[in-house]
Amino acid sequence: MQNTHFTLIGAPVDSGMKQPGCLMGPDAYRVAGLADMLRNLGHEVADIGNVSPRAQAALPHSNPAVHHLAETVAWTNALSAATPADGFPIFMGGDHSLSLGSIHGVARHASRPLFVLWLDAHPDFHTPDTTGSGNLHGTPLAYLTGQPGFEAFPPSPMLSSGNICVIGARSIDPAEQAALQATSVNVVDMRAIDEHGIAAPLRVFLAKVGAAGGQLHVSLDVDFLEPNIAPAVGTTVPGGATFREAHLVMEILHDSGLVSSLDLVELNPFLDHKGRTARLMVDLTASLMGRRIFDRPTRSY
Repeated sequence: MQNTHFTLIGAPVDSGMKQPGCLMGPDAYRVAGLADMLRNLGHEVADIGNVSPRAQAALPHSNPAVHHLAETVAWTNALSAATPADGFPIFMGGDHSLSLGSIHGVARHASRPLFVLWLDAHPDFHTPDTTGSGNLHGTPLAYLTGQPGFEAFPPSPMLSSGNICVIGARSIDPAEQAALQATSVNVVDMRAIDEHGIAAPLRVFLAKVGAAGGQLHVSLDVDFLEPNIAPAVGTTVPGGATFREAHLVMEILHDSGLVSSLDLVELNPFLDHKGRTARLMVDLTASLMGRRIFDRPTRSY
């Protein structure tokens, strides 16, 4: 990756789930040295601070489980508005509901077909109507592909479901599974990874992005990773990507030259151990931005 201008956008979103703590995520990335790492790789970096949404009146919903709907809508509007028209934005979260706004903003400015790589234990394909938990961090991909039930939100960017790949899935609710089967979203679960490796399906998807002349948004959820290497997440699911699998994904993404924006989501520093997960997420970002194995510092935990 040649010299790139990165914009760091703090998204202290804590409304998409019930376990508090993700609002501390942006500052944890700052303390873990995200900006310095990018500068040391030769890039320009501007940290615009944390986005602050406007207050919004309460919004009722027919599903009584749904909570913090008005706050999540406000965050969606604020993060979309904060997305720069050029450069490479990195959204530092914050729970995964921030992607409702980050990808909405990226789609507004996209000059080429937009593709999304969703690195996550969950496909996040619920709608406000189907969610049983009421946690809106489980809804972004349904919203972004124009599924019904998001009338309170700004108009969906209506991404083609065939432009989305979920890698690392290992927790899919029946309602999500049924909805996904009616789409062209490519879901690569951990069994497929166990059988075929993580590189092969990723390269197939990247070839599709390249053939379309597309640009790629990557949304990296902490729970994509095996919990024993990344404990700071409220939605731990055993059997995630290993340290090497995760770095390999990032190295392949770097080599593709297709990535143009990034979410770092679901980091809950309250659940971390001496900043271990925050540092790992920064190290993974470094691999995405071009740091090679022999440049990697030795970590002592």
